[in-house]
Parts: sequence; structure tokens; C-alpha cells
Amino acid sequence: MTQLALIFGSLFGFTAVIFGAFGAHLLKKKLTSDQLQSFETGVKYQMYHAIVLLVLGFNLERTSTIDTYIIYAFVIGIFLFSFSIYGLVISSANNKKLKILGPITPLGGLFLALGWGLLIYRFIV
Repeated sequence: MTQLALIFGSLFGFTAVIFGAFGAHLLKKKLTSDQLQSFETGVKYQMYHAIVLLVLGFNLERTSTIDTYIIYAFVIGIFLFSFSIYGLVISSANNKKLKILGPITPLGGLFLALGWGLLIYRFIV
């Protein structure tokens, strides 16, 4: 499980850098300031949680069930939260807003919060 955290942490870190550069250079002229800010929020949350996954991958136990749930919560949360924001912003910039992605963003945030809550629980118990 720790290897999964390291792989996804690295993958999400890598793609956060790519998406950050994409937003800063290619989308800057196409997006409104609010859209660009939303896109940057997705990139920031993705990078912060990619770093968390890397730290957890190096520090968690390999066999603990709670550790598995923590990693899954962060991976699912990053994907749902950040990637739904990217989809919303890019589709909106093309005047074809994918409204179905709107409810997915808070669901991703819920998974991120769940990951943090499980981490707190792990430290207390």
C-alpha cells in the first residue's frame, strides 16, 4: 500500500506541475481571472495532497487497514476534486460547461477531508 501512495503521490505531483504550467502559460489568455483562480486552486490542492501521499508512503505501515483507507481517501479525493475543477474550468472557457462535474468537486473535497479525519483518528488510537 505504501508503494501505491508513492506512485500516486509522484504521479499527482508530476501532473500538478504540468497543469500549473498549462494554466499559467496556455490558459492565461483564454480564462477569466476567476476561472484561472479556480484552476490554480485545483493545482494547489493536487500538489499539497501529492506531497501528503509521498510523506505517508514513506511513513505508514504496510499492513494497516486504516492506512489503506487513508491513502484511498486521498487518491480518490485528489482525482475527484482537482480534476473536476479542471474539467469545469476548461469546458466553461470553451462555452460548453460540463455541469455534471459541479457536484463532483465537493465530493472530492469530502474524500480529502475524510483522509485527514482518518489520519487524525490513526494518531489518536
